[in-house]
Amino acid sequence: MNKKIRVLGIAGAVLVLLLLAKIFLSHRFSTVESFREYMEGYGVAAPIFLTVVQALQVVVPVLPGYLGCAAGAIAFGTATGFWCNYIGICAGSIIAYFLARRFGMDIMLTMFSQKQYDKWSKKIKKSWSYSVFLFVATLLPLFPDDFLCYFSGVIKMNRKKFIWIILLGKPWCILAYSILFGMIR
Repeated sequence: MNKKIRVLGIAGAVLVLLLLAKIFLSHRFSTVESFREYMEGYGVAAPIFLTVVQALQVVVPVLPGYLGCAAGAIAFGTATGFWCNYIGICAGSIIAYFLARRFGMDIMLTMFSQKQYDKWSKKIKKSWSYSVFLFVATLLPLFPDDFLCYFSGVIKMNRKKFIWIILLGKPWCILAYSILFGMIR
């Protein structure tokens, strides 16, 4: 089982990286305008693509989420970029949670190192309440949100509580990124 999960995780990460590399290496983006025009060239598929990429970057954590948030806000503006990022990241977070509930530590240690698991487990055990810790972590930038989604599934946190924390905690940091990078547009 662990080998299948590892192969699927690696294959998914490679696929996402190859797709992103193809897009970015096949075009030269010398300005924000050239990037935005390129993305707009895909019409309605462009925001859908961003939403799917944001979900995948949580499920297969190879890229930091703020890069997608920046790309979305630059390409589509603050509002559309926010919604694509929010929907994608929330969907990916929920998928990661349910994958971890289903596959347990096997998938956790496939996606993250034992060292990272040990480090964050110690910090989490010291927290007063895991639910509060998770909520605060979703509010703040640069926290290991992807890790915490898998961790929440592994410890079998109540699914409704997890989903509500994600839905209510995620928008604030994503909105801040969207406003910040939307100004570049």
